[in-house]
Amino acid sequence: MKKKILVCGSTGFIGRNIAEALAEKDEFEVFGTHFLTPALNNPGITPIHVDLTNAEQVDRVVQGKDIIIQAAATTSGSKDIVTRPYVHVTDNAVMNSLIFKAAHENSVSQMVFFSCTVMYQSSEIPLKESDFKANEEIHSNYFGVGWTKIYIEKMCEFYSRLGQTKYTVIRHSNVYGPHDKYDLEHSHVFGATITKIMTNRDGKIVVWGPGTEKRDLLYVGDLVKFVELSIAKQQTNYELVNVGYGEAIAIKDLVYRMIECSGKEIVVEHDLSQPHIPTSLSLDTSLAEKIFGWQPGTSLEEGIKKTMAWYRTKMLQPTSRVS
Repeated sequence: MKKKILVCGSTGFIGRNIAEALAEKDEFEVFGTHFLTPALNNPGITPIHVDLTNAEQVDRVVQGKDIIIQAAATTSGSKDIVTRPYVHVTDNAVMNSLIFKAAHENSVSQMVFFSCTVMYQSSEIPLKESDFKANEEIHSNYFGVGWTKIYIEKMCEFYSRLGQTKYTVIRHSNVYGPHDKYDLEHSHVFGATITKIMTNRDGKIVVWGPGTEKRDLLYVGDLVKFVELSIAKQQTNYELVNVGYGEAIAIKDLVYRMIECSGKEIVVEHDLSQPHIPTSLSLDTSLAEKIFGWQPGTSLEEGIKKTMAWYRTKMLQPTSRVS
């Protein structure tokens, strides 16, 4: 009998990539939630319209499911993190509280939750999961979203101790690739830079800030592979693991690397008046390798080229433009 998998946030960046990948596997029956965006047009994914901040609706969609991939979240780029940090707090805390409660009460076998890395201190060396301590300060720009993620991680651990459901908590680095946000108002640095380069007409692009901050960039296909391994291999009730590329690159160097991969001649200018977050981070993923046998398989250059090829096909062709 096929396992029934519910992908919450199946029309979002991470959720869509996971839902489409799992839909290709014969052992799964995939359901995908959507709310403010249209359902996916994929015959292998059963769409479910649901408000994940409504308890009755959450309980309805969770009933009968074996595995839940919780990829639904309110997300955006650095501008919102700096100017409207509250948008990442309330709805995310509410929806996860309701989903975990419903998963427990309906005896779901496994929950996969996507945390992040904003709780970590800036560092020039790769950080392990144990490098965050509960008594540490979180960067002021990440205070709201960081402590919200820690609270939700602890909620996962709490429910895992009740014995009904296994929990996999993923502290992933900056993920990029197909179906990311590519509008300049809401996208992260990778998606925004892709759009600036691929749509460039005047031979120059503007980077916010000096570009000295460093980021660990993970191709979304490698994250999907980790999720598949966690479903197949997790034995314990609770695991919290870093999932990232394992190396950091300065934003200014990333921009030049992306321009080189595009084959275009573009001059880079810096707007120091725009918001940026001057931290540097990379992840030690040895625990993910030890427990699940996972390692990132896509180099940064390969990932950039794959993403640009997808963008040319899906975003620059009027007849095939995706939402």
